[in-house]
Amino acid sequence: MTKRILNVVSNVAHFDDHDHPTGLWLSELTHAWDAFAAQGWEQTLVSPKGGKSLLERRALKWPLLDASAKAWLNDPAKMALLDNTASPSQIDPDAFDVIYFTGGHAAMWDFPDSEGLQRITRWIWESGRIVGAVCHGYCGLLNTRLSDGELLVKNRRLTGFSWREEVLAGVAKEMPYNAEQQMKDRGADYSKALLPFVSYTVTDGRLVTGQNPGSAKATARAVVKLLKD
Repeated sequence: MTKRILNVVSNVAHFDDHDHPTGLWLSELTHAWDAFAAQGWEQTLVSPKGGKSLLERRALKWPLLDASAKAWLNDPAKMALLDNTASPSQIDPDAFDVIYFTGGHAAMWDFPDSEGLQRITRWIWESGRIVGAVCHGYCGLLNTRLSDGELLVKNRRLTGFSWREEVLAGVAKEMPYNAEQQMKDRGADYSKALLPFVSYTVTDGRLVTGQNPGSAKATARAVVKLLKD
C-alpha cells in the first residue's frame, strides 16, 4: 500500500514588523516532496488556516535557491498547490502515515498554537506513526500535548534552528521567542551540530527532526528510511 504524507506549511507573510516579509523556506518543502515522490507516495499540503502559503524571499536567491526549489518555482502545477492548501479541519489524520512540518521563520508565528495541527499531530503520534520537522518547523511541536496531558517533546531527542543561527542570520532581535530555549524549557533533549548551518538530523524513535535548511535532504531521507523499515 502506498504511504501518505501530510506536509505542513505556514500562512504567515511577515514578521511583527510588517515591512519584513517572510514565509515558507521553499527548499525545506521541495527536498522532502522529492524524496517522498521518488517512493511513489501520496502527498498533501496543509497550513494552519488553509489557503495560500507565501514564500520566504531570501530563500529564492542564489546560492540558497537550489535545483529542487528552482524546479518547483518553474512548475505551475506545483506552485498552484501553495495557493490552495488544506486547513486542518479538512484533514482526516487517520489517512496519513506522516506529518512533516516544514520551516521558514513564518512557522514561528502560526505553528505553535494551531489547535488543528496539534489535534492531527497527537492522533498521528498516538497511532504509532511518524512525526517529522525541519528547521523552524519544530515550532509546530512546542505546544502539542498527548492524551495524558504530557508534551510530545518532553524527554525526546530533537533538533531545530538554533539560537546561534538566528543571531548569525541577523534576525534574532526580530524573533518572537527563542525556539531552542523554549524546547529546552519544555523538557526536550535538544542538540545541534558543532558548526552552524551544516546538516544535522536527529531520529528518536518515530520523531525525526532536522536543524536547518541544509538538513532538509537528510531529514526527509530519515523519514523515508523509517517508513520503509
